[in-house]
Amino acid sequence: LCDFEGNANGFKILTQSRPGREGGLRLSYATLGTFVKYPKESLPVKPSSNISDKKYGFFQNEKNTYVDIANELGLLKDDGGYNRHPLTFLVEAADDICYTIIDFEDGINLGLVQEDYALEYLINLVRDSINTEKYNALNNTIDRVSYLRALSINTLINEAVQIFIENEDDILSGNFHVSLLKKSKYKPQISDIIKISVEKIYESKEVIEKEVAGYNIINKLLDTFISSVNRYYEGNQTSYDDLILKLLPSTTNLNHDNLYSRLLEICHYVASLSDRKALNVYNKITGVEYQ
Repeated sequence: LCDFEGNANGFKILTQSRPGREGGLRLSYATLGTFVKYPKESLPVKPSSNISDKKYGFFQNEKNTYVDIANELGLLKDDGGYNRHPLTFLVEAADDICYTIIDFEDGINLGLVQEDYALEYLINLVRDSINTEKYNALNNTIDRVSYLRALSINTLINEAVQIFIENEDDILSGNFHVSLLKKSKYKPQISDIIKISVEKIYESKEVIEKEVAGYNIINKLLDTFISSVNRYYEGNQTSYDDLILKLLPSTTNLNHDNLYSRLLEICHYVASLSDRKALNVYNKITGVEYQ
């Protein structure tokens, strides 16, 4: 819980049962196996150079569910846990491509990155597919960057597929331990794009200010809801606690017998909130909305 992991929370969302809805969303085992980018339980923490060990993919509460899925799919087991479902490498590549290129595009459109960087950093990705006449005919930044983004993503998708096919035997046998884009001939360009995105976007003053506010908001929500849930479980809740608990979704289980499950239930709720919704709940709890 000290290293809360969104990937594991996603697996919980997909698989957790509720009254009248056993088996969560009831997705196929192949889909669930593919979803888990890191087929490793939260404990023990044993990092390695294997891409599958970068993070953990399921909480202790969902361990039995994942083991059942992995065994049914016949996923090979190594010393640290199960190997990835082969299609997970394609899902990961899709994630990496989108986050790398689209965040870069957003940074340019928001004015955090100069437009000149777009062509400079993307030219090697689009060199074989760009229509120069069409590009020069676009008369605004958003359209020009959008055109380069589409071509770049297409290039990387096609290359990821090719890398997957070339390494299919190793992937199927559990002997492929890096992301597909690590094998990309465009790795230097991808690294440059990520580096400038970190410097100009993720570490921009605007983003840092929002992160600082976010830490305080999340801390307040967790502290308030966890305290009320635990007092409710112990049977000594206050009238204030009763009001706080009414803010939780009706699907929230407040009666877990162990502390870990109660904590995870609240973490799961807070993680489900959008930025705007989290701020809205925070304002209600602190009274800011009514000042």
